[in-house]
Amino acid sequence: MLSTLKLTSIPKEDEALRPLVQAFLKESLVDMPFDIRARSWMGHDPGFSRALAAHGWVGMTLPVEYGGQGRSYFARFVVVEELLAASVPVGAHWVAERQSGPLILHYGTEAQRRFYLPRICRGEAFFCIGMSEPDSGSDLASVRCRATRTDTGWLLNGAKIWTTYADGAHYMIALIRTSGSGADRQQGLSQLIIDLSLPGITVKPIVDLAGDSHFCEVHFDNVRLSSDALIGEEGQGWEQCVAELSLERSGPERFYSSILVLDLWLAHIREQETSDERTMALVGSIISQLAVLRALSLALTGQLVRGERPEAAAALYKDLGTAFEQSTPASIVDAIAAQPDIVPHEKLGRTLAYATKMSPSYSLRGGTREILRGMIARELGLR
Repeated sequence: MLSTLKLTSIPKEDEALRPLVQAFLKESLVDMPFDIRARSWMGHDPGFSRALAAHGWVGMTLPVEYGGQGRSYFARFVVVEELLAASVPVGAHWVAERQSGPLILHYGTEAQRRFYLPRICRGEAFFCIGMSEPDSGSDLASVRCRATRTDTGWLLNGAKIWTTYADGAHYMIALIRTSGSGADRQQGLSQLIIDLSLPGITVKPIVDLAGDSHFCEVHFDNVRLSSDALIGEEGQGWEQCVAELSLERSGPERFYSSILVLDLWLAHIREQETSDERTMALVGSIISQLAVLRALSLALTGQLVRGERPEAAAALYKDLGTAFEQSTPASIVDAIAAQPDIVPHEKLGRTLAYATKMSPSYSLRGGTREILRGMIARELGLR
């Protein structure tokens, strides 16, 4: 419930991870261009992901018996916050670590846990999310991608779209219709693990405005899956998907995407030694919003630690966070334009240009603003 959000703080034993991560990042980061670093958690570097895994920082909330560290979500928050603050490329393992692993842990069979979770924790199994479909917009329940039972498992046909890094992932967890029709909405949906190396799968990268091609369209043409591809119970897919989205929407990545632009702009302001009142007022506004969003994310982390499922609260936080991520680059552009005699450093200009191009996507990924506000309205009894 939205009314049960409580301010919380990170326990000392988890906060103790921070200097360790900072030291690793200081030693490990190469001289990466700032406009490349601006991709933050969307950056894809399998080698870097495996280096993090070697330190136990991938899948760290998963139980030790499955290759994890058995740490709390607060420990993960500390590690993730440092990675995002440094704007390092964690996109390769991001989905597997953030939501696929916990989903398999809670709903999967013991055989699925034993097979997938250790590989996730070692940075050897990367996952993507198969939710959106062509011509469906934000209507997630209108799933047409279908799997029918066979003597040996499932026969899969259909397509998914906006599937981030499907071209670099080993597996997809997809929301698939296993019974009924699109008119049945949430009924008859299941989640399947799909090995993306199987015959009949075609992955087509989609180039975005910034020239990147991390979005993909994935087509399934008579793909044969084994019977153990099903996660949880048949027909339970919608419930599982909603739980998964709580993990996707509650983390600090929902307000840190523009942090590198902010850091470079603040450095630019310091170089000027003097700043006008309007600039300093904007700095204060941005920093105060950042503090509030961090507190909200920590409160949601506390709910996850207590075993709660904060779907509506996560939707509210994600809406606020992505609005902040979008407004920050735009506000900085206006602030720079208001002082035409002061030319910013080239690295700020390049990074700001990338963030400005990408910022419209922030309120699309993880659920559009309209969908999230519908969820919030239902929680408040307004619809």
